[in-house]
Amino acid sequence: MAIKIFIDQGHNPTGHPNAGAEANGLYEGDINYQVGIYLDNLLNNDSRFDARVSRPTPTTVLGTNSTTSLAERVRMANEWPADYFISIHCNSNPNPAINGTEVYIYKYYTQAHWLAQHVMNGITQIVGTKNNGIFERPSLYVLRNTKMPAILVELAYLTNVSDAEKLRDNQYQFAYGIYLGILRYFGFA
Repeated sequence: MAIKIFIDQGHNPTGHPNAGAEANGLYEGDINYQVGIYLDNLLNNDSRFDARVSRPTPTTVLGTNSTTSLAERVRMANEWPADYFISIHCNSNPNPAINGTEVYIYKYYTQAHWLAQHVMNGITQIVGTKNNGIFERPSLYVLRNTKMPAILVELAYLTNVSDAEKLRDNQYQFAYGIYLGILRYFGFA
C-alpha cells in the first residue's frame, strides 16, 4: 500500500488573494508551486508513494481569500485522505540579513516532529541553507486542521539575497532535499 502524501504549495499565483510574499524579483506562490511539482514527481516516480498537489497548474487558485484558500487545502488532504501533509512556503523578514530554513509543526515529539527533522536535514544537506530549527506553531490553520501528521516547510528567505538566489536557481534541489528527508523518515534511505 503506497504512502499517501499531500503536497500543499502554499499561496496562490500573483494577482490573487493569498498570493504570499514577494522580494528580490521572486514571488512566493511561483516558487512554492514549482518545488511542489518537483516533489510530486519524485514521490510519484517511487512506487512506495502516492502524492497529490494542492495546485496542479501554475494558474490554479484556491479560495477567494486567505481563509477559504487554507480551508480548501486542508479539505483536499483530509478527504483524500492523506497519510502525511507537507506545506511548502518561502519566508520573508524586514531584516534582509535573516536567512535559512525553518519547519513548523503543531506539536513537538510527534510523528510530524520526526518528519520535520529529517526534512530539515535533507534540505540543509542538499541546498546548503542554514538550519534555523523546528518550531511549534499550533495557531497555523493547516497544521491545526489536518487529520494527519503535517509539517509546514519555510524553504528559505525571499528577502535575503543569498537565499533568494537558492530559491530561484535550486528549486529541484529543495524538492530533492524534502524527498530525501521523507525517505530517511521511513527508513528507506
